[in-house]
Amino acid sequence: MLAAGALAGLAGRGSASGSASGSVSGGGGDDCVEEGWGKVADAFRANFKENPGEVGAACSVYVGGRPVVNLWGGLADREANRPWGRNTIVQVASTTKGATAICAHMLAQRGELDLDAPVARYWPKFGAGGKDRIPVRWLLSHQAGLPIVDGPLTFEQACAWDPVIRALEAQKPLWQPGTEHVYHAVTYGFLVGEVVRRISGKSLGTFFADEVARPLGLSAWIGLPEKEERRVARLHYAAPFSLEELIAGMIAITGLDADTITAWVNAMYSPGSVQARAGELGGALDNTTEYFTTRAWRAAEFPAANMLADARSVARMYAATVSDVDGVRLLEPSTVERMTAVQTDKTPMHGLPPGLNIPADRSFYMSLGFWRACPPMPMVGPGSFGHPGSGGSIGFADPDAGVGFGYVTNLWNFRPDDPRASNLAKAVRSCLG
Repeated sequence: MLAAGALAGLAGRGSASGSASGSVSGGGGDDCVEEGWGKVADAFRANFKENPGEVGAACSVYVGGRPVVNLWGGLADREANRPWGRNTIVQVASTTKGATAICAHMLAQRGELDLDAPVARYWPKFGAGGKDRIPVRWLLSHQAGLPIVDGPLTFEQACAWDPVIRALEAQKPLWQPGTEHVYHAVTYGFLVGEVVRRISGKSLGTFFADEVARPLGLSAWIGLPEKEERRVARLHYAAPFSLEELIAGMIAITGLDADTITAWVNAMYSPGSVQARAGELGGALDNTTEYFTTRAWRAAEFPAANMLADARSVARMYAATVSDVDGVRLLEPSTVERMTAVQTDKTPMHGLPPGLNIPADRSFYMSLGFWRACPPMPMVGPGSFGHPGSGGSIGFADPDAGVGFGYVTNLWNFRPDDPRASNLAKAVRSCLG
C-alpha cells in the first residue's frame, strides 16, 4: 500500500529483519485468530520472512464489532533483544491523521462543527492573510493551501503548540484555497486540532483520550504519558533505495507510465519543493536530529504524526466508526457517508508541471480526512477508508464488510511498494470471501 510519506524513503537508513514469535492462538478476546482467519496469520508470519522483513509488528482485525484476529511478534527492540508483547506500542506516523479526523467528525455529528462554515467562525484570527473564506472541509481535504509554515520555528516551539498556531494565523495560502490540493504532512494536525480545541475546549490529544480512547479502552495516545514510555517499541529502518527503485515501485503500484512518474517525482519531491518543505514545519522538524525518538516529541501533541498505539487499538477505533464495539459507536452511517466522499478528484495537485495529469485515484485519493480505497491502496473494498503512516503502518474501516483493521510495525520502510500491509489486507479480503 502506498504510504503517504513513502517518498521520504530516499533518506532511509539501515536494514533490519526479525523472526515471528507472535501469539497465534485461538479462543477470542485480546489474543486470537478465529476459525476461518488463518490466512491473515499466514500473511503475518510471511511478512517476517520476505523483503523487507519485520523486526516487530502487530496486526488486528475486527468484524462486526468483535475481534477475529489479534497478532504480534518479533522484537520491540532488537538491540536489547526485547520481545514484542501484548502491551507494546509504537509510533504510527500519519496513521494519526485518521484519529484526528474521527474527532472532527464526532463534533460535526453532534452539530457543533459545520464543515462548510469558514474556519474563522471558530478561530477568528485564522482569517488573516486572505484565509477568511476557507471552509473547514478544505482543512480536512488538504486543499487549504497551507502545507508549509514559513517559520522560522524551533522544535521546542512546535512542541508548545501556540507558536505554530500563531504562525498559521499569519501564513498566506500558497494557492487560491479550494482550487488545488497537496498533502499537508504536519500542518494538517495543527489546523484540524485547533478547530477541535476552539469548539470543545480540549486539545486534540485530550479530546481523543476522553471521547475515543477511554470509552473504547484503547492503548493509543496523541501526547504520551510518561508512565507509558516503557511500552514503546524502538524504531528500526529498512535499507535505503535508489531513485530508480523508487520510480519502479511507484509505477508498479499506480499503473502509471515511467515518464509520468518521473516527472511527478522530480516536481514534488526534489529538495526545496513544497512537498519536501511540508515535513519541516518551518525548520522545527529536522530529520537529521532524530527528534522523533525523543521523549519531548512523544509527550507533545502533533495530531498529524505522533500517535503511539498498538494494532488492536487502531483496529478497534476504526471498527467503532462502522459498527457497535462493546456498546460504543463513534460515527453514524450518515456521518461516514458524508466524510468519505472523495474531494481531491475535483482539484489538481499543486506543484505539478503544466500539462502533467496525475489521476487522484492513482496518487492522493482523499476524502474529508481519510484516504479512500484506490489501486495504490485497495484496503478490502471500494467503500474502505482509512489512513496510512510513513514507515508502513495503516488503519482502515470498511462499512460494507463491517471491518476495522490495524497494522503497526517498528521496521520503518519508506518504499512505496512496501508489501507488508498489502499482504495482510489481501488476506483479510480472502477471508471475507
